[in-house]
Amino acid sequence: MNSQFHNLRPSIQSVLLRYMDGAKTEISLLHDLAGGSFAAFETLYHQYKQAVYANIYKMVRQPEAAEDILQEVFLALWQNRQKVHQDKSVAGWLFVVSYNKAATYLKQQLKSAIVLDEYPENLPQEEQDEDELYHIQLSVVEDAINHLPARKKEVFRLCRLEGRPYEEVAEIVGISVPSVKDYLKQSTRFIKSYVQGEYTSGLTTLSLLIIFLENY
Repeated sequence: MNSQFHNLRPSIQSVLLRYMDGAKTEISLLHDLAGGSFAAFETLYHQYKQAVYANIYKMVRQPEAAEDILQEVFLALWQNRQKVHQDKSVAGWLFVVSYNKAATYLKQQLKSAIVLDEYPENLPQEEQDEDELYHIQLSVVEDAINHLPARKKEVFRLCRLEGRPYEEVAEIVGISVPSVKDYLKQSTRFIKSYVQGEYTSGLTTLSLLIIFLENY
């Protein structure tokens, strides 16, 4: 490693090392997944299912529907395993796909006049190509998160994308639970502000983060 890395405070070094080790592990899993490894798929499922379910439930507010959509999301991961970029966190992909599938469910409910009077103007348009929509939204998510400082980035990923409890995140990062909550609040505020400032067009793209983050 270069001297610039060694000049960092030990606490920051440990954060970066954990982040890099985790990235290497996930790259290996995604490589195996692309090759058809069901074991890699199961590992990713158990790692991210809690966070994905929480994001879905926040939108649909129905446990059974959220569970069904969760299964659809991971089925989509398996079916698109060769399309998922191996050099990026799969958490962002799952974040985007879970949003879109939950939004599609809500739109169907709206059309059936069963439930939902929230967010109808923010739901994805049917005519937009699904792969293109995922690509745009994933780029927005990754761009916003990557503008966070290293420690806040790790806190946000662990809490929001991996669904880990505050106490576990505090132990991993080496800070107090109140600091985790404060970092998360600051990160969420920054991401919302960044997206609204940088992506001034495309309501669907903006709504991706606003709907998911507004209740945090």
